[in-house]
Amino acid sequence: MDAVDRKILALLEAEGRLTVTELAQRVGLSVAPCHRRLRELERTGVIRGYRAVIDPAAIGLGFEVLVAVTMDREDAATIAEFESSLATVPEVRHAERLFGDPDYLVRVATADIAAYQRLRDEKLATLPGVQRLTSTIVMKRVVDEHPFPLPASSHPSPRSTHPTRQTHT
Repeated sequence: MDAVDRKILALLEAEGRLTVTELAQRVGLSVAPCHRRLRELERTGVIRGYRAVIDPAAIGLGFEVLVAVTMDREDAATIAEFESSLATVPEVRHAERLFGDPDYLVRVATADIAAYQRLRDEKLATLPGVQRLTSTIVMKRVVDEHPFPLPASSHPSPRSTHPTRQTHT
């Protein structure tokens, strides 16, 4: 990944609706090479997709809770079943598996505290392997969708599929 690729990423993180023509102009390339770079970033998984960022409160889901999940067992089958079951819960916005305690941190969005209590009692607490749920209500978001700091280094990305060029003297 070089400086042009990093500039493409930074521009798309800030304005995901840029056309390839606009993107090419801003990075100083013609359309065809810019389009090739963009497709390569997508193909290698550096760019995982494009989406609209929706205000949860505007659609009636402004009550957010961070849920710390402690598992009662961590065998591979239980973990796989828990994770696949959790992925089917529409109110789950993000979920991360952690080292240490708790085992997972899950962000959910609901309409209000009553809706969260139903979600907690009827869905989250019944997921496979759950021992304990600890809920923390989000007061406000301080940082939201902050762009990734893109490294200035020209080292290849770990996902790069291009062989390293070697010169022999």
